[in-house]
Amino acid sequence: MKPTNRKGILMRLLRMVLAQYKWSCLAVMACIVITSVTTLASTLFTRTLIDDYIVPLTQSDNPQYGPLAHTLKLLSLILLVGVICSYLHSRLMINVTQGTLLGLRKRMFKHMQSLPVAYFDTHPHGNIMSRYTNDVDTLIQLIDRSVPEVFSSLITLTVTFISMIMLNVPLTIVALVMALVMAVSTTKLGKRSRKHFKDQQQKLAEVNGFIEEMMTGQKVVKVFCHEEKAIEEFEKINEQLRDSTYNANRIANIVMPVNGNLGQLSYVLIGVVGATLVLSAHVDLSLGTLVAFLTLNKSFSRPIANVSQQINSVLNAAVGAERVYELLDEEPEQDNGTVELVNAVQDDEETLLLPVIQRTGLWAWRIPAPPGGKPKFVRVDGGIEFRNVDFGYTPEKRVLKNIDINAMPDQKIAFVGGTGAGKTTITNLINRFYELQAGSITCDGIDIASIKKPCLRRSLGMVLQETHLFTGTVLDNIRYGRLDATDQDCIEAAKLANADNFIRRLSNGYNTVLTAGGSMLSQGERQLLAIARAAVADLPVLILDEATSSIDTRTETLVQRGMDSLMKGRTTFVIAHRLSTVRNADCIIVLDHGEIIERGTHDELMALQGKYYHLYTGHDIA
Repeated sequence: MKPTNRKGILMRLLRMVLAQYKWSCLAVMACIVITSVTTLASTLFTRTLIDDYIVPLTQSDNPQYGPLAHTLKLLSLILLVGVICSYLHSRLMINVTQGTLLGLRKRMFKHMQSLPVAYFDTHPHGNIMSRYTNDVDTLIQLIDRSVPEVFSSLITLTVTFISMIMLNVPLTIVALVMALVMAVSTTKLGKRSRKHFKDQQQKLAEVNGFIEEMMTGQKVVKVFCHEEKAIEEFEKINEQLRDSTYNANRIANIVMPVNGNLGQLSYVLIGVVGATLVLSAHVDLSLGTLVAFLTLNKSFSRPIANVSQQINSVLNAAVGAERVYELLDEEPEQDNGTVELVNAVQDDEETLLLPVIQRTGLWAWRIPAPPGGKPKFVRVDGGIEFRNVDFGYTPEKRVLKNIDINAMPDQKIAFVGGTGAGKTTITNLINRFYELQAGSITCDGIDIASIKKPCLRRSLGMVLQETHLFTGTVLDNIRYGRLDATDQDCIEAAKLANADNFIRRLSNGYNTVLTAGGSMLSQGERQLLAIARAAVADLPVLILDEATSSIDTRTETLVQRGMDSLMKGRTTFVIAHRLSTVRNADCIIVLDHGEIIERGTHDELMALQGKYYHLYTGHDIA
């Protein structure tokens, strides 16, 4: 569900803060109340100072300053308490703010890991990153400054209003009318700027997304001399960001000067009305009361001005919180599977499978027990079967139509066909990155829809065409395939993939730190590490998606030997544009526009002289 009520979103955020830091927030509120009361006490003391001390002292022939000194000491202690409470409030809010943002980012990242692949295919990565940085950062000002400021202003307004009524009702009415004018102007200007703040955050996300794209594709930009065009496009969206930010702040920044001038006008009106009342013989209003009231009026109008000053951050935070909760409210990937993947050993008679904790190299599917029964264990052999599978990324357009495939254990299945034929889509469906529209896929006779997704994916080793290496050592990147693998396991996997030689030539061998996605390596070397990563996983099913597309012919021969060893005893799916790499496949499946048009061995398809024959020989079909 996409949130649209910003007031509700802010309340949701504040409820989260209170749930995590209830006692700290209560302590902050207490400190704010005490600080406000001590500030008010010093203001009200003005009346006492003038009427009870200064005026009598000026009229006395022998003034005594002792009582005044005693009262000033007492006031100093009260103000000291206020200073201490103000300090504690600041320290506590730092902890609350940073702790809340820490927890929010953790929650966002954890939830992001549960989202389906489709979410990342349809949302620009820079836009997602902007939610972690810019949008979360807008909440700092809200939690640390705006919310305490609003609460403090409400306390100050309440206490000051009561004090003003006690001092003089007519002057209070004048102050209240001017305060209402300030509140109305703040509300109307805030409504006008709200939409511009939302546009500002969206444009900021677009700028981040564009920069992320340009950084990722910088080589392509330079190869095609696209620098000037990239600068032109960046200037365009950057100008849009400037315009939206200007429009948002142009209106919001008017609020403070308007309220400031209204506050000064209120001060002058009360001064004029108060002076008239002091000089009037019919009204009992002392000079000290008037001075105290003028000071209170400042305290009464200041909170409204302070709230208006926070309007920018509140509106920014409302939009930022909305975008953050848009991510948090995205539906996580659904998983109704009940079958689990477990390590297993065979019993002494080699007829039953028994689950164990330690890794044995033998895997089993654990099927939950029926009522009153025992769980069933099925050996993971890697047999994959497609039955009448239909699929489309959108309901209107089918990508695969009536697909039937039966991959037996220890069999190598190759998919060939033109771009967009549906080869990669088949591997996405095996991983359950997307759900079927019709038909079924089984693994070892078990419908993959009943297998827990993490367990299903843990049984599949995969080498993608686009290799991604993480910041860390070469060993760390290979170990990503199996986190409990030893250094020796990783080295053996690298040897199997024929990556050992080039790794040892690196500055620190296997301990060389890779950064920026392994940019220091060639594309072929990065792909060799990806193959080694799959090798160390040692799983029953292997999927190779254009695994040798970026490797030169000589290296391909070496890698092919390693992959042939890697494929032994495993069900293997290979997607390849280089048809020479799939000649030894047990079954080659030719796809065209999502349909299987041919299948068989290399020799059978060559004898058929159909689509595969023309793809292999490079001849056009007549």
